[in-house]
Amino acid sequence: MPALNTGEAKRMSNRGCVASLSASWVLLAAAIAFDVEAAVSPAQSQPETPAFPTNPPSTWLTYHLAHPGTTAPGDPNAAFYWKGRYHMYYIYEAKAGTSWAHVSSTDMVHWKWHPTTLTPATMGHGLFSGTGFLTKDGRPAIIYHGEGSGRNQIAFAEDDRLERWSKPVPVNPKTRSGTLPEMRHWDPDCWLDGETYYAVSGGKDPHLMKSADLRNWEYLGRLLHDKLPALDVPRDEDISCPNMFRIGDKWMLLCLSHWIGSRYYLGRFQDEKFLPESHGRMNWMCAFKGGDEDADVFAPESLLTPDGRRVMWAWSRVKHRLKDVTIQSSIQCLPRELSLPADGVLRIKPLRELEQLRYGARSERNVTVLANAVRRLKRIAGDALELRLVFQPGSARKFGVQVYCDPEGRNGFPIAYEPEANTLALGETKIPFALLPAEDLELRVFLDKSIIEVFANDRLAALSPHRYAPGNLAVSLLSEGGSVRVKEVKGWKLRSIYAGTSTFASANASGHQ
Repeated sequence: MPALNTGEAKRMSNRGCVASLSASWVLLAAAIAFDVEAAVSPAQSQPETPAFPTNPPSTWLTYHLAHPGTTAPGDPNAAFYWKGRYHMYYIYEAKAGTSWAHVSSTDMVHWKWHPTTLTPATMGHGLFSGTGFLTKDGRPAIIYHGEGSGRNQIAFAEDDRLERWSKPVPVNPKTRSGTLPEMRHWDPDCWLDGETYYAVSGGKDPHLMKSADLRNWEYLGRLLHDKLPALDVPRDEDISCPNMFRIGDKWMLLCLSHWIGSRYYLGRFQDEKFLPESHGRMNWMCAFKGGDEDADVFAPESLLTPDGRRVMWAWSRVKHRLKDVTIQSSIQCLPRELSLPADGVLRIKPLRELEQLRYGARSERNVTVLANAVRRLKRIAGDALELRLVFQPGSARKFGVQVYCDPEGRNGFPIAYEPEANTLALGETKIPFALLPAEDLELRVFLDKSIIEVFANDRLAALSPHRYAPGNLAVSLLSEGGSVRVKEVKGWKLRSIYAGTSTFASANASGHQ
């Protein structure tokens, strides 16, 4: 795999899981036949705790999870539901070096920062891409690439706040003959299928291994099946930040290509190989030129909620396009619910818990927008909004909504559907999307200062950054080449998720309870 910079060298996924901590978790160490020694006490390394400022700049995002300051990269890592809280980690450059920041939440909307205890000082190396999974006895574990170690590493939780972790254990697979395979040690993922652990070492044409005890690993060769069908990407397309899980009656490999952005495969896990049947994209802008490295939806991560929902995040790598805007770093896209119904088409919806942020509802019904006209919405405007729009396609060759318009409802950022081209455009970014016969276009649009996210008919999600003038907050409907009927337009203002304290109080700095 081509060499990647530090910002790219941290990717991964997770096996977000639901369970309760077994009182017998200590038996795992005995079963593994090696000592899982406690790492250096976090108290000794005086962990830092990121915190949202009391008076942030007015341009800061209000309901996206983002690091309260300047750092890089920002890939989300291991994510768990544990003891009533959701936990997620993301890479950042702490004072201690390449570390995993730790946030937790009861609803995946309002997050609090924990002390940063996964650091070079506590683990013996920096932490690049990683994921989370539960062991056979229900113990949270993480697998990640140890910076400079030349190996992927596994560590085990030692408290229910998920702040204390064991000494990491390197993953050293061997072939059946007992030799070391020629392989790349890179972005790992690990999951439990029956009584067998499987682990992926990512990159181009990733490697696969298995274990019964998380100590002895058998190298299985390549992850992808020899019968891989022809898809719209080559076999050796980058599979960094891999995240394998069951969804519907399929397996899903959620991953990252450094040249395409976030993407996924759907298929079957058979013959101890993954056989993709289809491929889909989650990002439509990815630019790596002369250090200006941006992608709307980049490194992904997911977890499973107690009620069985698969929820994902991804790092929105937009700092170069917003380089003149004072904004946080390590921005995560809004949490997305993924599901796979019987028709085999992936559904992508905004997290339902986001609805608690709504207030000040306004709506209009049965609005007809004439050809080449702009219809400003008089009661809906702002830069922290959710919009729901239902369009009935008519004779228009292009129709949709403009946000961040001037007071006249013009010169805004267009979100428009073109029926003949089967595309949905966010500004200059055109995304393949086709309505079914007689299907309405249903858009959910989220405005959070300079980040815009759009969900279309539960089948498409997209993100775009946008710089806007502070006074340009109007919203308008547009139609070109014919008229369109808007069955409903509804808008809500959205509250900030950062009200009150932004840190999760620990019993003491070391994370012991």
